[in-house]
Amino acid sequence: MSAPAKWSGRTREYDLVKEFVVALVVVSLVSVGLAAVFSSPDEKQVTLAQWSNAAAPDFLTTAASELDGTSGTATYGAPYTHVTDAEQKIGPVSLQHLVGVTTPVDTANDFVVRPLAAVAGEPALTAALAIWRGGKDAARNDWATAYDDALGKADGDATKVTGDFGPVPLMLGRLLTLAQSGGLEGALLLQGHFYNTDYTRPVLFLADGTYLEEKAVAQHLGGNQWGMMNETGSYPGQAWLWLYSFWYQVKPFSTSDNADAQVWAIMMALSVGLMAVPFLPGIRSVPRLIPVHRLIW
Repeated sequence: MSAPAKWSGRTREYDLVKEFVVALVVVSLVSVGLAAVFSSPDEKQVTLAQWSNAAAPDFLTTAASELDGTSGTATYGAPYTHVTDAEQKIGPVSLQHLVGVTTPVDTANDFVVRPLAAVAGEPALTAALAIWRGGKDAARNDWATAYDDALGKADGDATKVTGDFGPVPLMLGRLLTLAQSGGLEGALLLQGHFYNTDYTRPVLFLADGTYLEEKAVAQHLGGNQWGMMNETGSYPGQAWLWLYSFWYQVKPFSTSDNADAQVWAIMMALSVGLMAVPFLPGIRSVPRLIPVHRLIW
């Protein structure tokens, strides 16, 4: 085998390191500049203090539903509560109950009673908590349910509610004050943890009210607004999630309480189908018969 012919054309020096450094600097500057101009807006987090000060009636109504066990979290089922008829199913298989309750939440105690118990130096509150704890389950449920119903009829205005509700009005009134001062958030974060990094309980409490949902809808983040693929406001978000978000916009998924499990099952089936494309006769030949990929390439 003969040796390859020696190059006899023109030559010039080429500094690969210099080219790399120049390209890196240029791309970095362009990236930082575009990020500064077109980046996602930095929306401040919604806190319990903000919610309770901006929408006290909604906070009180939500707190009452936590106390009587009718809130979204209390009736959600696994992984938070043991509710057998609240479940996402695929056929006869309950996805929620496959793993079980991994993050147990007792809404009455975790969101109301324990935070109030940490408040010191208030004899009236201490007495109210003693009455609540000393009451039978039926009595506690009657107090909380009656007050929840009365608040609903009064649009959350506690000043318009009259009747015998045991210690509930005083407890929830003090919980509102605690939340407005910023103390409730910390009380919920510290339950059973040394580090206050688990925001599960504050977020669940917020999500049970309407304040957070209304702010999300105002930012076009609602489920029926393709919110999964949106950023706040009019900023574009994760466009590649369009297929997942699409199913929530059409029936029967848009009106189904079991939509999460149904959409998950569809996406898993489509994902398996996509992975199987190289093994499906006919379908795997589409790129050869319709070579659109060559135009893109």
